[in-house]
Amino acid sequence: MQLDLLTLDIDGDIATITFNDPDNLNAMSLPMLQSIDTALDHIDGEDSTIRCLILTGAGRGFCAGANIGGDGPVRETRSSNRKPDAGEGLEKVYHPILRRLRALPCPIVSAVNGPCAGVGMSFALMGDMVIAGKSAFFLQAFRGIGLVPDGGATYILPRLVGMARAKELALMGERLPAETALEWGLINRVYDDGALMDEAKKLAATMAEGPYSLSLIRNLLWNSVDATYEEQLNNERWAQQKAGWSKDFAEGVKAFNEKRPAKFTGQ
Repeated sequence: MQLDLLTLDIDGDIATITFNDPDNLNAMSLPMLQSIDTALDHIDGEDSTIRCLILTGAGRGFCAGANIGGDGPVRETRSSNRKPDAGEGLEKVYHPILRRLRALPCPIVSAVNGPCAGVGMSFALMGDMVIAGKSAFFLQAFRGIGLVPDGGATYILPRLVGMARAKELALMGERLPAETALEWGLINRVYDDGALMDEAKKLAATMAEGPYSLSLIRNLLWNSVDATYEEQLNNERWAQQKAGWSKDFAEGVKAFNEKRPAKFTGQ
């Protein structure tokens, strides 16, 4: 499905969203963000059978960040007191989409090719598995234009790489090569550039073959970063109830007893 500056491909139970503005290194503009929202309607609709989502970029980059000129949604706007409000686009456009990705019931694989900067980096890190080509790099580019990291970056980065490295990324604004990002624990795997999408599809197929409980696992891990130990014990208790009611749990037990691979349906 061709949308404005975006491609949505559905292959069985795997969906792929490709940011598609290669001339601008897939910098996010309002039309692209609106297309992401439309694509998520198809992926997360009531009758959807999607069990894994891949995020990637067309051409030689994943996403160069926000398009701060033209129709970019984070350009300066004027609030009621007439002062510039560079955060209005975040609140009205970016945040609802990021919340949708956070709540998505299926796992996300981010396949990062080339530059991954600014809010594009925030989108990439929404992936449950983040893989990158060897030529990829990550960049908190905000200091270069006098803004602060956004898209949840100041929340996610300290929890992934620790406060010292998060400060280095945000305050120094230096490129982080894919291999170093792997060493830091920012991403999961690095592949040769030419193999990146094949590996992403393999990962997505593994996820799509998984049980209904993957959705619950994803939600538990997101919740865990702010929960107390006692709260997380309770979260696990109620998630386990839901998992135990699923058809996939019954199939898993049956397959175990019959000494064969389980055939999960995501239900």
